[in-house]
Amino acid sequence: MAMQFVREAAPAHAILAFDDVSVRIGERIFTTSIALSHRTGAAPWPTSDPLDAAALAHAATLDAEIIIIGTGRRQRFPAPSALRPIIEARLGFEVMDTRAACRTYNVLLSEGRRVGALLVIGES
Repeated sequence: MAMQFVREAAPAHAILAFDDVSVRIGERIFTTSIALSHRTGAAPWPTSDPLDAAALAHAATLDAEIIIIGTGRRQRFPAPSALRPIIEARLGFEVMDTRAACRTYNVLLSEGRRVGALLVIGES
């Protein structure tokens, strides 16, 4: 008897591909920073400084229990005061470079977690 493999479909809103300058979710390719959620998918994350308090406050709107913050090509930690909106919303968070953030988001998504991501794309 031959073994048959069944290819599982990626969870809705999974990151299908990424590199230093783009992220692909479904058929859409994003080349600027995005906010992403297990429930609502991706949307542009317009901001002049993606790691300031106003930008990070967007995390509270993602209906998530944990937020993955991808800071571009290298890991940069936001100022503690900028993280205040996330902390006050009682959300867990992790800060990492965007490539690691994409991988981590997909793992948590595949586990059925309520996960959100703020991903800096195309910046160092």
